[in-house]
Amino acid sequence: TDLQENLMKKLFYCKVCRGIFALTLAAVLWFSVVARLFDQPEENYLSADRIAPLGRAIAARHIRFWTDPELRRLELEKMRSRNAEWDFMARCFFVWSLANMGLREPSLKAEVLPVMDTIIDETIRLEKEHGIHFFLMPYGKYSEFKMQPPRSIFIDGEIGLMLGLRRLLEDKAEYRDLHRERIEVMLDRMQKGAVLCAESYPDECWLFCNSIGLAAIKVGDYLDGTDHSEFFARWLTSARANLLDKETGILVSAYDLSGKNVSDGPEGSTIWLVTHCLQLIDPEFAKEQYWLARKHLKADFLGFGYAYEWPGGKGHDDVDSGPILPLINLSAGSTGLAFLGAASFDDKEYLKQLYRSLEMGAFPVRAPEGIRYCASNAVGDAVLLYSITQGPAWRRIMQGGAEK
Repeated sequence: TDLQENLMKKLFYCKVCRGIFALTLAAVLWFSVVARLFDQPEENYLSADRIAPLGRAIAARHIRFWTDPELRRLELEKMRSRNAEWDFMARCFFVWSLANMGLREPSLKAEVLPVMDTIIDETIRLEKEHGIHFFLMPYGKYSEFKMQPPRSIFIDGEIGLMLGLRRLLEDKAEYRDLHRERIEVMLDRMQKGAVLCAESYPDECWLFCNSIGLAAIKVGDYLDGTDHSEFFARWLTSARANLLDKETGILVSAYDLSGKNVSDGPEGSTIWLVTHCLQLIDPEFAKEQYWLARKHLKADFLGFGYAYEWPGGKGHDDVDSGPILPLINLSAGSTGLAFLGAASFDDKEYLKQLYRSLEMGAFPVRAPEGIRYCASNAVGDAVLLYSITQGPAWRRIMQGGAEK
């Protein structure tokens, strides 16, 4: 009887194991087929000189959003209720996108310039009326900035780049002065920092914000004939000496003003954007950082691409990472900005995988007035739009610098 029972148990376990194996094999085969169903034609999101169709569709909805006061109010209130930074970043990424759209297709300048000016003017007005904390998270008020008077390079850098790229599309005397003022403020404060970085929040330097500041300064050099190459060289030397993670070789994301205390190591929601900005300062270093980030942060599941927030998928979620999906450790923030990194370095393989995931998991809603993604918001869509349209501004500056 015992022998029979043991045999029955073994047969049962064999059947269960065969069933699990069959289900696993079926799932793998099913997903490998399903991945192909979510493929998009490359020309839908990539174009050498024109605006890709997906970019047009996203931009159309955003232009409607910025020209319809009620739509804008509802969307911005929804974002600000969760994070005031999202309101600010949605403005900036969209303006940067419009500049690149106008450079790609000059016939659009008459349409995009008024929208750019509306956003820039309103953003500067709100900053002037309410102060820098209007666009910062509440904890920015809990302590004092080390440098006085209080300013955030998060605000100065992104507004500076908005002004610079607007001028790149078509110069405007009023914006020239405002752009130069931001540049001088950033340079002064960055050079006072021990590692040539300024604060985003009290005693918090974010590489994300400082790299945008560098890009804004470089755009100013191109437009106004100034030359800050010596400062850029010192910044790069400092970054290599102080801000590289010893384990991965990737730039860290957050540290104090002294540069000695790192609060956040390499993170996806930072490094993809940083590599894009550093293309203007040192293309080889930027490329090296991108491929290191790809090595440690890129992930895919049966052909669907995404990105970790932290190397190897280890670590917690936070306001930058967005929700992290358990088991596969997908970070919404890192994955969104990975589109920009992959597009900046012409990584078509990774882009294809990312767009599969976008089609499957972001729940696109297509309508006559444009496209939106239910799993995203205005800032997420603006980042995606920038990843599609980026290129012309950077090429003009890099080629122009070489010619000069």
